[in-house]
Amino acid sequence: MTDTGADGSPDGPERTEASARTGTDDEGSGPVRGVSNSDDEIAVLVRDVAIVVAVVATVSIGLFAVSGVWPPFVAVESGSMEPNMQKGDMIFLVQADRFVGDGSVAGTGIVPTEHSRATGHERFGGAGDVIVYAPDGNPAATPIIHRARFRVEAGENWVRNDADPAYTGGRSCAEIRSCPAPHDGFITKGDANDTYDQLDGEPETTVVRPDWIVGKAVVRIPWLGNIRLLFDSILGAGTLGLFATAGRSERSG
Repeated sequence: MTDTGADGSPDGPERTEASARTGTDDEGSGPVRGVSNSDDEIAVLVRDVAIVVAVVATVSIGLFAVSGVWPPFVAVESGSMEPNMQKGDMIFLVQADRFVGDGSVAGTGIVPTEHSRATGHERFGGAGDVIVYAPDGNPAATPIIHRARFRVEAGENWVRNDADPAYTGGRSCAEIRSCPAPHDGFITKGDANDTYDQLDGEPETTVVRPDWIVGKAVVRIPWLGNIRLLFDSILGAGTLGLFATAGRSERSG
């Protein structure tokens, strides 16, 4: 005689026991379910790491969608923008053509100080946009975070035409390698510095071309940039993918 289970099917008890042994019960099966439900320490670790990676990836994609630049944050590493930015601040950047204020020039998306005085556009306690740029266009150099003061055109004697004598160090155009302007671009200055960046001092850069601009500063979070600076001091630059550093120019005067 053939044995039957409670449901009348042959070998019912034996089939139920086999299902339990092979993990093919009605509640689901497979390695993914095994990992997700397992209390094994390795399985739990794998699951937690996967969750963290997924969250970081989601946040990163969202930040990039808003910012348009990568990395979207810079950690300020000098006092050249005091008191409006402090060493150790974290700054969120966007592409120059995003969140454009009134008075932007030549399709760059940047509002320099000279234009913002008429339009009332302010960023970080001062007139005009604050930009992050590669000095002399060198992508390997530490980026600089300073304010765009005014725009110049190729061949212009900007020292005579636009510069504030208080920030030229008493020099004439003939004494400055970036005057006349070698190309269209911006004259920049740290809020705490006594001279323009283009006076052959620190940072050493000529007129900042628009394509040298890494991003435009829009949000400041005090002290959080110290995390990046701490990691740099311990492990070296480039340890935190969301962050870069900027502001190499130290306060002058």
